[in-house]
Amino acid sequence: MHCELDSYDRRILALLQEDASLSSAQIAEQVGLSQSPCWRRIQRMKEEGIIRGQVTLLDRKKIGLNTQIFAEIKLNAHGRSNFTEFTEAIRGFPEVLECYVLMGAVDFLLRIVAADIEAYERFFFEKLSLVPGIQEVNSIVALSEIKSTTSLPVLR
Repeated sequence: MHCELDSYDRRILALLQEDASLSSAQIAEQVGLSQSPCWRRIQRMKEEGIIRGQVTLLDRKKIGLNTQIFAEIKLNAHGRSNFTEFTEAIRGFPEVLECYVLMGAVDFLLRIVAADIEAYERFFFEKLSLVPGIQEVNSIVALSEIKSTTSLPVLR
């Protein structure tokens, strides 16, 4: 469901995406509102689910997760009929940061992090390859990261 956002809402969202620790008073000052209306707008956007939560973003390399892998998963016919079983298994793997259902030659795309290739190999053989219904996994190792952001383009 699409929610209507005015220019104040969009500027508030842009600021929060950059620094969620800003107080409503700091945000209000930057967008040109008084604190109470700004706070009410933020609360409304939380209630509507536009703001889903606030998190602390970590630098994966600084905590030893130096390798990023994209895995294309193709399920066999039995696996496709047990879609729920597959998705529940994937949700249980902390190494998998993102999972997307695709149209086309492969069924899923996973973004996985690991300390190194050996750690990914252990994850692959001890966890991923044991998920029922998987026919094929094509692993693609990312060499470097050109752009990575969590900010959506809310300003028009």
